[in-house]
This record gives sequence, structure tokens and C-alpha cells, in this order.
Amino acid sequence: MDDEPINLDIICAHLEKDNYELVTANNGQEAWNLLESSPDQFDVIILDRMMPVLDGMQLLTNIKDSDMMEHIPVVMQTAKAENQDVVQGLKAGAYYYLTKPYDGDVLKTIVRSAVNDRLHEKSLHESLREGRQIFDLMTFGRFRIYNLHQCNLVASQVAQLCPEPHRVVTGISELLINALEHGNLRIGYQAKSNLMRRGMWQIEVEKRLNSSENVGGFIELEFNIHADTVQILIRDQGQGFDWTPYMDFDPDRAFEPHGRGIAVARLSSFDDLEYIGIGNEVIATVKKNLDG
Repeated sequence: MDDEPINLDIICAHLEKDNYELVTANNGQEAWNLLESSPDQFDVIILDRMMPVLDGMQLLTNIKDSDMMEHIPVVMQTAKAENQDVVQGLKAGAYYYLTKPYDGDVLKTIVRSAVNDRLHEKSLHESLREGRQIFDLMTFGRFRIYNLHQCNLVASQVAQLCPEPHRVVTGISELLINALEHGNLRIGYQAKSNLMRRGMWQIEVEKRLNSSENVGGFIELEFNIHADTVQILIRDQGQGFDWTPYMDFDPDRAFEPHGRGIAVARLSSFDDLEYIGIGNEVIATVKKNLDG
């Protein structure tokens, strides 16, 4: 969605090679009309910050205020790369950022990451439909998790403990995957960036899981159901990390294909998020609805 035809042509030229089905709009209002008419059609939105009729920030607000569209990843492209502008966009819900002019490979990496996140979230939400009856009988539980598939399986089930499972499931999954890849498998921030640019992240995760030094390693999730809260503790076997820079949106990471998951989980999925000690334990708290 861009008001400059040449920019739309450049985006389309890069992405058509990857077999995406593309729909374009020339201004914000036209884009909003397309989204409202068929919100289920779109998996990623690439949005220009400066557009006529309806500007990019207002369109982003409309998208994130919509129950039908709030989970669609938004890539904000802009010539305004000042820190305050980037932070404003991130806090409004832009999960990815591109500064014009940008490299085609960077564009494709960001879009591929956004698509993967969208498909992952759809899979988690589909798992939620399986029901929560057994969890109504539980007050405490512990899981040992060994791989990516189990991270998603446990996240979709534990989310059923909470009043709004769809709000919580992505946050649980993010914390579990972070514990697995960064904690147990020791994939650092820059290493993950490089892997994602090459489309090799999941292959590297599986490779490390199957290596002799990691076979048998696990992460633990414990849940405790209290009168007014659900507490979820996740513990990995790694050496910990400095979590403090990741608790809020950092404009320096806005242009990377990852690095915002913990901040999004803290602000969108949980009522409280606290890392403990060296950082290999985290407690997420969800408040119950006590009105009824």
C-alpha cells in the first residue's frame, strides 16, 4: 500500500518472484476498503507511513483495533527513520520496519518472516479449537518440552487455562521458542538474524536438537492456577541472558526480522512478565476475569 506507483512496482517486482499473491492500493482509504471487504484474504500488510486520504499511522490503528485484522503482521515502510517515529509505529502495532530506499533481499527476508509468523499464529489458533475441558479440573501442571512442535502444542493447550486463550497463546509460544533456541541451543541474536536472512533458521534448530551435546535437553513449563491469576513459569537449561533490552521496543531492532517477541508478549499477551536471576527462568502472569 503506497501512494507512489514506482514503489509499488519495486515491491511487486521483488515479491512476485517468491510466488506471493499481491494486492495493491494507492492510498490509505482504498487499502482500508480492501481490508474491510475481505480481511481473511490477507496474511501480511506492507504499509507506507505517508499516504493521502488516510495516512499510514491511522490505517495501522484501524487494523489493530479490528478483531478480524489485529493479528495480521504489518510491515511499515517509511522514509522517516527517526527513533521516535520508529517507536511510535512499533507501539501502534507495526511488527516490522523498512526504511526507503531498501534492499530487495531485506524486503524478502522481512516478508518471509512475517508470513511465517502469520502461519504460525494461525496454526496455534487452530489448535485452540480442540477444547479445554480437561484443564478445568487442574490447578497445577508441569511439562517437559524437547522440540519446536512440542513448544506449539504445549502453548496451545496451556493457553486454554486463561480467560482469553487467543490473546495468550502467541506469548507462551514466543517464550517457549526463545527458551529452546536461545537458552538450550545457544543461538545468539546475530546468529539468528543471519539464519533468517538465509531462510535456514528452522533447519539449524533441528540440526542442533539432533546433535549429541543437545540430545535429551529440555525446557520446563509449570502452571499454577490461583483464585485470581494464572501463573506460567518457563525454565531452560541455558546460561541465561540479559533480558532487559528486550522487554520494550527498541528502534535499533525495528529493522531486523526478529527481536520484538518478548516485548510483544509482555505488552499484548500477559498482565505481567518477569525474568528471574540470570534469565533462564521467566514467569508470565494472566489475570482472571472475576466479574462473573
